Amino acid sequence: MRPSHEGAAPDVGTAELLFDLVYVFAIIQLSHHLLAHLSVHGAAETLVLFLAVWWGWNYTAWAMNWLDPDHAAVRLLLAGLMLPALAMAIAIPDAFGANAGLFAGAYLVLQLTRSAFMVYAFRGRLMARNYAQLLAWSGLAGVFWLAGVFVGDDARLVVWAIAVVIDYAAPLAGFALPRVGATKMSDWPLAWEHLAERNRLVFIIALGESILILGFTLSETELTPATVAAAVIGFATMVLLWWLYFSYRLGNVTGTLTRDVDATTMARGAYAYAHAVMVGGAIVIAVGIEEVTVHPLHHVTWGVAGVVLGGPALYLAGNIVFNRARSGVVPRSRLVALAALAVVVPFAPLLPALALSAVAMLVLLVLAAATGELRARPDRQVRCAD
Repeated sequence: MRPSHEGAAPDVGTAELLFDLVYVFAIIQLSHHLLAHLSVHGAAETLVLFLAVWWGWNYTAWAMNWLDPDHAAVRLLLAGLMLPALAMAIAIPDAFGANAGLFAGAYLVLQLTRSAFMVYAFRGRLMARNYAQLLAWSGLAGVFWLAGVFVGDDARLVVWAIAVVIDYAAPLAGFALPRVGATKMSDWPLAWEHLAERNRLVFIIALGESILILGFTLSETELTPATVAAAVIGFATMVLLWWLYFSYRLGNVTGTLTRDVDATTMARGAYAYAHAVMVGGAIVIAVGIEEVTVHPLHHVTWGVAGVVLGGPALYLAGNIVFNRARSGVVPRSRLVALAALAVVVPFAPLLPALALSAVAMLVLLVLAAATGELRARPDRQVRCAD
């Protein structure tokens, strides 16, 4: 088990940071998949792939809450889990084609191996029973992941979507099994500050995708005034997302809970689910930045409008869920910003990409200014995003 440090959150180990490096590549692959399939069907495919990638990372982050990252066996576990995680990322471009078996198989190896290790490591303890039930749910979802490999491409999307629903419903159902019952959230004692730090780091990785895309795009594109303007707007959007995420104006500087709720229940909503939406929003924003930088003066298609406006909207929606889970408060400022983005949607095809991206960036800028967050220094001690 991870050693206890009374009064302090456990540090994020270097082995955990090494594991996260795989997800730099995975996020790049996901953004490229969406960029290559900029349609409703392509977005649905990317969503299913992203949710699988996120769940693999999320369950590993939770497991490390109870494991000592400096123990040799745990280091070997994380190094071993990097291989199926990397295989998933490699398979993403053709996951709904020739690489379906690689993606599904690697995902199952990742999920089942980790849970089996936890059952063995905590044998004779309550945590072993918890992970045995989680293992059973992962096996149930695995039936659909494997079944999806052997059906046609369109049917695969439906079957894998069912698998994703099972995976994501499992914690909400308490990993309930017949004649065994459900595990209570209080049976998963959690150092949630450690989980908060892990999620902040992976959000930074998602933001880094915008920098990579912007840099590669500019290095391969003629630097016209419109292109430079698009790059500046894209960069400003990324910085505003970072600023809003780490600002403490709506968060809690001390790191104490502001809601009378079990810490594990809070973490499930705020980190397992809400952060999936926020990280997904950051990935979609990166795709929008590339589209606008390459074609700044083209009138947008609905697909381009979807990523330019949808990225910030996803982030804001996730932030609302985060605040609701974290403090019980629904920030009205985020709702107003979401409404502002929705108002722009009908007019999106009338605007060049550069103008539409400027509007999306201005919504985030006004949000930061109106809530006083531009006057607030992002605090390094913040334990949660606002």
